[in-house]
Amino acid sequence: MANPQIKCTVLVQVLPEQTDAQQGVHAFSYQITLENTGDIAAQVIARHWHITDARGFEQTVDGLALVGHQPLLAPGQKFQYSSWAQIATPQGSMHGRLLCVTEEAEIFYTEIPEFMLADSGALH
Repeated sequence: MANPQIKCTVLVQVLPEQTDAQQGVHAFSYQITLENTGDIAAQVIARHWHITDARGFEQTVDGLALVGHQPLLAPGQKFQYSSWAQIATPQGSMHGRLLCVTEEAEIFYTEIPEFMLADSGALH
């Protein structure tokens, strides 16, 4: 039996040119690297994100594809993309999941654990 699995790593950076702290606008870029660590080819079809600021305000983002791509990853293959999020506080978090399908049409989800959105210059 096939073992589909996608590993996810995240790198976050502040977007100073999109941030206006006085207006309560804090922007962060995040770079996602996906690696097929399973034993069967799998395609990423859609995403579901929960983005939460330090006050507990949550945004939900759903959609097909990852920045216009639905990558098909063979075992051992990687896909990397960058996107961004905007929140009202200098700190927050994101987590979500990806809807994936194997080459045998088996649907599975890749959970993306919570990661911090934070401006290290604003941390005390």
